[in-house]
Amino acid sequence: MKKVLVIGSGGREHAIVYQLSRSPQVAQIFCAPGNAGIAQLATCVAIPDTDIEQLLRFAQAQQIDLCVVGPEASLAAGIVDAFREAGIPIFGHTKAATQIESSKEFAKQLMARYNIPTAAYRSFDEYEPAIEYVRSRNTYPAVLKYDGLAAGKGVVIAQNQQEADAALRDMLVSEAFGKGKVVIEDYLEGPEFSFMAFVDHHRVYPMPLSQDHKRAYDGDRGPNTGGMGAYTPLPFISAEEEQWALEHILQPVADAMVAEGTPLTGVLYGGLMKTADGIKVIEFNARFGDPETEIVLPLMQTDAYTVFHAIATGSILDNIAWCNEATVGVVMASKGYPGKYDKGAVITGVDDFDGLVLHMGTTVRDGQLLTNGGRVLMCIAHGDTIRKAQQNVYTEIRKINCTNLFYRKDIAHWAL
Repeated sequence: MKKVLVIGSGGREHAIVYQLSRSPQVAQIFCAPGNAGIAQLATCVAIPDTDIEQLLRFAQAQQIDLCVVGPEASLAAGIVDAFREAGIPIFGHTKAATQIESSKEFAKQLMARYNIPTAAYRSFDEYEPAIEYVRSRNTYPAVLKYDGLAAGKGVVIAQNQQEADAALRDMLVSEAFGKGKVVIEDYLEGPEFSFMAFVDHHRVYPMPLSQDHKRAYDGDRGPNTGGMGAYTPLPFISAEEEQWALEHILQPVADAMVAEGTPLTGVLYGGLMKTADGIKVIEFNARFGDPETEIVLPLMQTDAYTVFHAIATGSILDNIAWCNEATVGVVMASKGYPGKYDKGAVITGVDDFDGLVLHMGTTVRDGQLLTNGGRVLMCIAHGDTIRKAQQNVYTEIRKINCTNLFYRKDIAHWAL
């Protein structure tokens, strides 16, 4: 029987722990640092997800058989490199391979070299040349991306020169996300969707397509967030289009990363867009998407330990089986999110929810479940159709009570 260590503390990690807890091969799960929901399935360990030295010491002391990494920050800090050097199987990309997410410029250069469809771009490390380029183009919207990890907040779609100027000053003068470059690229139009796959060098195992909702409020209004909900499957992407994206985007990227000497050994997340000129890449992430993972991973029918361990050790998987049920997940967030919000509000009724509730930002104090983040809970329901799954989740979510939580009432509306 196996012992597994999961790295991270959000809904994505709760989904990973949940799936591993269903494996008959797994005897014990640890999660560092975890959250209140994860604590019901695993032993939470108070080690930050980027404290590589302490995490490695813990894994060695506990004789961990497999480590599964959730957050991009851990990957970018080199946790995979350190664990591999110590001989501990670990699911995730090396620090070098994680550049496909941690450096927008690296990703754009890779796509240009290997003819992977994406928007045209230029990169800058100084404010004056960057704003001069934007002025000379005089084409809006303009897409401005900070070239580094910015917790999902480093992308601005500027509608005019004033917005572009403010964003560039923020990124290059104030260095709001740290010292780095900015990638300026053409604006693409069309529905976005998420195509995740398990990748081990040249081997690519696709997951079901999904779509998340970034805006905070109903009708796709309000500020961008880390995601207010997600659903699968996607009626606007045909089986032929999905296969095309696999053959012309995900597989070529996996092959390109091997050719570059930085092979992928974890999850490749393709943030894609269906444009009038075909499917193109908006961005790549080097890990499970959040909140997409919370609705996609529980649909995996193949033993999770088998899958994670095979990718971590380079073993060949025959295939990965998936349930084809429609799934809708709705995020309950703290009022004020993605801006300032309070913590510590009492949550009741979670156990009454008929479906799956994954914790994103919670804690327990004096026996009470409390809010402890911007996004707090992900409520998930299934159905024969998207409409039925949507009806199920909104019926059940009313059972959860908290005076300081809000949620969108129209998740999956694009699919109906």
